[in-house]
Amino acid sequence: MATNHLLEIKQYGQSIWIDNLTRDIIQSGELKDLVENQGISGITSNPAIFEKAIAGNVIYDADIEAGVRAGSPIQKIYESLVFADIRNACDILRPVYEASNRLDGYVSIEVPPTIAHDTEATIAEARRYFQEIDRENLMIKIPGTEPGLPAVEQVIAEGMNVNITLLFSVESYINTAWAYIRGLEKRVAQGKDISRIASVASFFLSRIDSNVDGKIDAKLKKGVDDIAVEAKLLAVKGKVAIANAKVAYQEYKKIIESDRWQALVAKGATVQRLLWASTSTKDPNYRDVMYIEELIGRDTVNTVPPATIKACADHCNVGDRLETDVDKAYTLIENLKDPDINIDLDAVMDELLVEGIDKFIQPFQSLMNSLEEKIKVLSPV
Repeated sequence: MATNHLLEIKQYGQSIWIDNLTRDIIQSGELKDLVENQGISGITSNPAIFEKAIAGNVIYDADIEAGVRAGSPIQKIYESLVFADIRNACDILRPVYEASNRLDGYVSIEVPPTIAHDTEATIAEARRYFQEIDRENLMIKIPGTEPGLPAVEQVIAEGMNVNITLLFSVESYINTAWAYIRGLEKRVAQGKDISRIASVASFFLSRIDSNVDGKIDAKLKKGVDDIAVEAKLLAVKGKVAIANAKVAYQEYKKIIESDRWQALVAKGATVQRLLWASTSTKDPNYRDVMYIEELIGRDTVNTVPPATIKACADHCNVGDRLETDVDKAYTLIENLKDPDINIDLDAVMDELLVEGIDKFIQPFQSLMNSLEEKIKVLSPV
């Protein structure tokens, strides 16, 4: 029997989660098999994933029809479909949650992307989702926007598990980590237990390289007279995301060594792990599992789409690489400021955050439109 390389990753202190959730994989037993036999120990979802899962899939029709007969509004029908899938997935992951002492076994659901810039609405929806889904191993996904971080702090203080998503810059990760810490400190000040709260910081990868590579290609297309300048530009291609992630991990290490964090550890706090997201390789010229292979390391999670999971199981070259070539990572990020390269990484990150929210709003609205069409078809005449 062929070796499943995913199973080797756990020995390096990294968990592999799947970035996908559909009713098909729940009902077919595929999800149970992934969890019990393939090394998958958590699930992330987002509006784009649910749009693909629900739109045009007859498996949801009976529940949509029941919602129509009950006279439920479209938002309620949408939530009934998604919440049911999340609950079932949480139940499948529950043994992992218990066996890992609440380190893994989580299922993430995102609050509506349309409220990414509204602190109070985000808090209210997080409360409602956590209460209605009613599973200990649920994680509420909140975008790491400026208004999102006070929501993270409050939701953590109230005892919910949180996945802070759409983090691109190292600074955004640092801000997220301290929001988690402040939330735990607030809870401690209220005399409440913090040992059962978990959080991950979802740090995005391939979208960074796609953006930066596009800028480099545009410079090369214009024509570069100097071979040395061309070499500098080519040396950066496909390398910024991994370098950026390695720098973020060094910041993580500084934070967990801080007195404030250690004081929380003494009260039973669980570390907020960096989670590598957007880990499918977009450029066919790059190795299809590079965002897994290069970032394996302790106290991290990698959430992986199905095709990349299969690729990694088949041919991942597993090793502890997260802290290799760290000096080179810092140098590469610094080199972006070189006048010959001239890529403003802060501007790239801002651009990606705006795009990222839009990439969730569009499928969310598209799903609502397709549900509306389905409701018309299934409604009694």
